[in-house]
Amino acid sequence: MQQELLFKVLVIGDLGVGKTSIIKRYVHQIFSQHYRATIGVDFALKVLQWDSNTVIRLQLWDIAGQERYGNMTRVYYREAVGALVVFDVTRASTFDAVLKWKDDLDSKVTLNHGRPVPAVLLANKSDQLVSQQPKLDAFCRENGFVGWFETSAKENTNIEEAARCLVEHILRNEESLVTEREPGSLILSGCTTTSKEHLGCSSCSKW
Repeated sequence: MQQELLFKVLVIGDLGVGKTSIIKRYVHQIFSQHYRATIGVDFALKVLQWDSNTVIRLQLWDIAGQERYGNMTRVYYREAVGALVVFDVTRASTFDAVLKWKDDLDSKVTLNHGRPVPAVLLANKSDQLVSQQPKLDAFCRENGFVGWFETSAKENTNIEEAARCLVEHILRNEESLVTEREPGSLILSGCTTTSKEHLGCSSCSKW
């Protein structure tokens, strides 16, 4: 019998960095230049056939870029098990804001064992930058990100890979929790049977 896992994933970052575009590309395989700014929070669901025995439902929470300055993020972040933190490679100010978003995340939600939720950094709109981004390995290592990817919602670059990396880390954390459950039941938190072959994330295995 297949097991179903439901994971709440946050997509956060400053206004206009492309969070909605990334989600629309990932979930619906569409791209538009003309999304209106998200007000408050929006939702999308991505269903993954992870392996022959496991279906994963990713509940993606698109948090408005200005919400970091409000008090609602604590409500939005509740029960999240992972996050994509997005910045726009063409706007340095959005990279400067990354650590503020990460600090906000870490201060408001933790996993059951007290560790921060895994976060993957997305250097978005890479199609608009000719030169390569400076390597973010050290930045991610020093600031608690599990990996980073150059992404482009327009060209569909690395979005699937980034999401897969995040899911692998979520599963790794879930495996460490011993959860009693009925076979085939819907699990909000807890996975004990995922095979080890899925737990390698290429972007961070070299760390």
